[in-house]
Amino acid sequence: MIRGFPVLAAAVLALSFAGTTAAQAPAWPVKPVRLIVAYPPGGSTDVAARLVAEPLSKALGVPVFVENKPGAGGTIGALFSAKSDPDGYTLHFGSAAETSIARVTMKAVPFETLRDFQPVSLVGRVPFLLVTHAALPPNNLRELIDWIRANPGKVNYSSFGNNTTNHLVGEAFKVAAGVEAAHIPYKGSAPSVADLIGGQVQYTFDTITAVLPQVKGGRLKAIAVATAQRSALVPDVPTLSESGLPGFTGGTWFGVLAPVGTPAAVVDRLSRELAAILRSEAMKKEFESRGIEPVGDTPQEFGRYIASESERWTALAAKIGLRPE
Repeated sequence: MIRGFPVLAAAVLALSFAGTTAAQAPAWPVKPVRLIVAYPPGGSTDVAARLVAEPLSKALGVPVFVENKPGAGGTIGALFSAKSDPDGYTLHFGSAAETSIARVTMKAVPFETLRDFQPVSLVGRVPFLLVTHAALPPNNLRELIDWIRANPGKVNYSSFGNNTTNHLVGEAFKVAAGVEAAHIPYKGSAPSVADLIGGQVQYTFDTITAVLPQVKGGRLKAIAVATAQRSALVPDVPTLSESGLPGFTGGTWFGVLAPVGTPAAVVDRLSRELAAILRSEAMKKEFESRGIEPVGDTPQEFGRYIASESERWTALAAKIGLRPE
């Protein structure tokens, strides 16, 4: 009995220490969580973040609020998120622009997405619709490609601005279709679409919800949607893939990332909660009514997606001679 006492004491001590350690492990969450959006209020990224914040707050049991930190193509907000404490209380609600495109188009990006962030979940994809000025002769993709080729030096396409998502999708389209068209950058979707309606440019790629009212009003013509399958918002509009450009997709996307070093348990819980939210019928309706395809995947899947998107734009930049500015 005496010889066994040290062993018993050691076991009791170990159990006591384990209990103390468990008791000291910080609970999460115990205070509000911030979702950093690197763009002004009212934009598509901000709207998607606010749609997610409310049900996520209910799931976590603490307030989840959106904080806007715009500037420098989204890199100011992303840098703020990346440098925040990795404790699960500051998260980045990122878009394609600052997480996968900025490195290709900007000379001095002060962070590296897959080095400085831990992917949590891809929240949703926002596909683009290819639309033309209503008076243009083409009624489908094949006719549009032939028309562009027949009018060298006379065709322009618009974008939200230099090095934005729809600028690069527009360039990818030129490469895939084998056509030439001049890029006319604007400061956002609204002026781009206004000049398309006015005939100053001939076509553009934009979100479905941004251009659908103009298509229904007869001011623009829908040619094809840049999705893998047809969109429920425009079921009669074929995809670019089925119209003659196999595999061509294009659009933007949103996802949640955490500063690198955030505890795995926090990341995993966030991923599970987001997936459940995005699978709910209420959120599906909210997203789909805005032209957003809800996703909700694992941290590993989201990380691979970011890597593939970065590789895609890097390859395109090399092909068209796009240099960081």
